[in-house]
Amino acid sequence: MKILNRRAKYDYQLLERFEVGISLLGKEVRAIKDGHLDLSHAYGKIINNEMYLINANITVEGAKDYTPTRARKLLLHRNEIITLEAKIKAKKLTLVPTKMYTKDRLIKVELALAKSKRKFEKKEQKKRKDMEREIEREIKGT
Repeated sequence: MKILNRRAKYDYQLLERFEVGISLLGKEVRAIKDGHLDLSHAYGKIINNEMYLINANITVEGAKDYTPTRARKLLLHRNEIITLEAKIKAKKLTLVPTKMYTKDRLIKVELALAKSKRKFEKKEQKKRKDMEREIEREIKGT
């Protein structure tokens, strides 16, 4: 099982990636394994020297009094959190989840330190991709 955040590559310039664990409820684990997860608006945040995944939408069917976008604790060592916090503040970066997957029966999250792209950078990237696609079509056509 692997769920990707495709918006991350479009909206951000991904600099450094790392793998972390996540604390979930039993119903959330089942929902993730079934693919009921949306990471497109999610981000990581450090609150009181602990790392949280904010705004990840996990839809659990049939659960009462459940908020699908609640903050979920990410499992890191304290010194890792401190170094990440220093990098985030120094370079004005964001923590973005790029994918969530299972590894040895555990659910892991791949986070990336990312710098957000400006609107003109996104347009340039889209133009470049379109040009490459047209060139490939022309080559295949002849």
